[in-house]
Amino acid sequence: QVQLVESGGGLVQAGGSLRLSCAASGRTFSIHGMGWFRQAPGKEREFVAAITWSGGSTFYADSVKGRFTISRDNAKNTVYLQMISLKPEDTAVYRCAASAQAIVVIRATSVDYWGQGTQVTVSS
Repeated sequence: QVQLVESGGGLVQAGGSLRLSCAASGRTFSIHGMGWFRQAPGKEREFVAAITWSGGSTFYADSVKGRFTISRDNAKNTVYLQMISLKPEDTAVYRCAASAQAIVVIRATSVDYWGQGTQVTVSS
């Protein structure tokens, strides 16, 4: 099993920045890829960003390209999501995800482990 714990959410004004962290523990050697998803009230969960665990290749949803940056620190088993130029439409619960089967975690169906989620609220 892998446990994921997010931190770093909060309330920020439009145009502001936040950095989310996701610390993995347990059988971290089984992780091939990690990512972030978000879900706003009344909306479906959507992919935000992904990173391959070994090579560090990154992937982004079009809605966050150029504003969000995903990175990892393998020594700390931690993935980060740096968010800048935040918009009210970025308001959502952000959840960290890890996969033992896929190196690119873009689809929720490839997720084996989920974090509990952290709230990000962007005020206008």
